[in-house]
Amino acid sequence: MKTSFSTLACPEWTLQQVLDGAVRYGFDGVELRVVSHELDLWKLPEFSDAGLSATRRLIENHGLKVVSVGSSANFHSPDALERERNVGLAMRMAEVAAGVGAPSVRVFPDRIQPGCTRNQTADWIASSLHSLLERLKPSGIEVWLETHGDFARAADVSEIVERMELAGFGIIWDPANAFAESDEAPHLSESMKQYIRHVHAKDLRRSADGKPQYILAGQGDFPFSEMFASLDAIGYDGYISFEWERQWHPELVAADVALPHFINWWKSREAGG
Repeated sequence: MKTSFSTLACPEWTLQQVLDGAVRYGFDGVELRVVSHELDLWKLPEFSDAGLSATRRLIENHGLKVVSVGSSANFHSPDALERERNVGLAMRMAEVAAGVGAPSVRVFPDRIQPGCTRNQTADWIASSLHSLLERLKPSGIEVWLETHGDFARAADVSEIVERMELAGFGIIWDPANAFAESDEAPHLSESMKQYIRHVHAKDLRRSADGKPQYILAGQGDFPFSEMFASLDAIGYDGYISFEWERQWHPELVAADVALPHFINWWKSREAGG
């Protein structure tokens, strides 16, 4: 397996700082989510149509891979026009992904809205994913759905997976999301196994009131040994992407602490320490 990190860890960093940090700390790739405090990456000059070629060369010159480009798109709304707007958002980010040589754009399921059922919501999500996949077919960019929100647990995301039939669909498995929501152990359902394309890693522990709190890798309660056993069982050899969510939790320690800590923990784990 290879290592990457989400730029949620360093939302204030420029692209140059992101790439320099990845090389300095020893990561194999980066997962682009936010750069220079901007989530809609196409608004930045380096990710515009005119800037993408130079940006791709810069990334390649650092010997790095952009493992995925993360969008904010979700497909849970009962409003068809809102779901279509989110398909469009994912399309814009897919253009960035293609420009930097990434294989995919990340999207969310996400939350069952008031007055809606799980079955309705799963249908809307699957329909939106099919629409997005059809439009992206000529580009070769895949659509990877993160296990998140009300579809974080294995059984729940499987309800969407079972509705998917098109090539180009994959899953970003973030088992800590399900662990935070319901203490679910990081095990893959049978329907998920063939679709795992990417994995998020983060650690957490519960405060006195039971709320999950993020903590540096290896210092919390998340059962990483079970996660890696599940991945070994399917022969997974892709990226493990460290997701340190300082974009949403600014109280977390800075990236220049968390990123090297993750790499040191990773090397210790590989060495059996």
